[in-house]
Amino acid sequence: MLSGLTSSGVLDPQGPVAHSERLILIDSTAIMLAVVIPVILATIAFAWWFRAGNAKATYRPDWAYSGRLETIVWAIPALVVLFLGGIGWVSSHDLDPGKPLTDAQPGDAQSADVRPLEVQVVSLDWKWLFIYPDQGIAGVNRLVVPAGRPVHFRLTSATVMNSFFVPQLGSQIYTMAGMATQLNLQADKPGTYPGISAQFSGDGFSDMRFDVQAVAQADFDKWVDETKSGGHALDYAALMQNSKAVQPAAYNGVEPGLFEKILDIKTEGVEGQQNAPNAPVSPRGGGS
Repeated sequence: MLSGLTSSGVLDPQGPVAHSERLILIDSTAIMLAVVIPVILATIAFAWWFRAGNAKATYRPDWAYSGRLETIVWAIPALVVLFLGGIGWVSSHDLDPGKPLTDAQPGDAQSADVRPLEVQVVSLDWKWLFIYPDQGIAGVNRLVVPAGRPVHFRLTSATVMNSFFVPQLGSQIYTMAGMATQLNLQADKPGTYPGISAQFSGDGFSDMRFDVQAVAQADFDKWVDETKSGGHALDYAALMQNSKAVQPAAYNGVEPGLFEKILDIKTEGVEGQQNAPNAPVSPRGGGS
């Protein structure tokens, strides 16, 4: 049972962010156990020592106060809160989702394996759209990234609020209509890492899953070339239709500036559908 829990979740990190998050989890657990274990042992010891049959135990019915005990009782929880708060404060800055994993930025004169890969993410009902703006391609429910290379995500929603989460890579983050959030992740080695929607969003929520396939840089470049030379152009209007358990697909043509157009869509009722790029008027589903 334990091997199943740790084989593809937060306890099996495959990237620098996830590794740091697991360390925070372990440190926090250790700090809390430093109190929990002594309390459990003290409870057992007190129950045993002050049992009715122990004549050596001192009976003090008029005892009311001890400054030494009060200091211990309040100091230990205060130290626990201090340590946990310190971990939370430091890690919230070190693991800020918008903080780059490398000093190299898009457009810098850096090698391809150092410069962050730009990926735009759109949550739909009930699927994930991944746009590669620099490569001019897109994918649905399948995200291919180079292993060992930072990935910079910009995320939004074309419908209701959702949540993007790849447990083995770390940092769950929300997607919201009319708002772009940022996330920086990296896969340390090649592999397939499951991604999920961590926010209930309607009927097709349970099947709103995707795979992150981390491959070598050369294999990523090959996949980009193959996608550009084959397949079909992205039909966003058709993709906007509600659908469940959508199979992974890749597209070799993406409308320029599609992410920004989705970001500007008004999502209140039918008006949002009318303002969507090339999207027909249709009933919306998937309320949260």
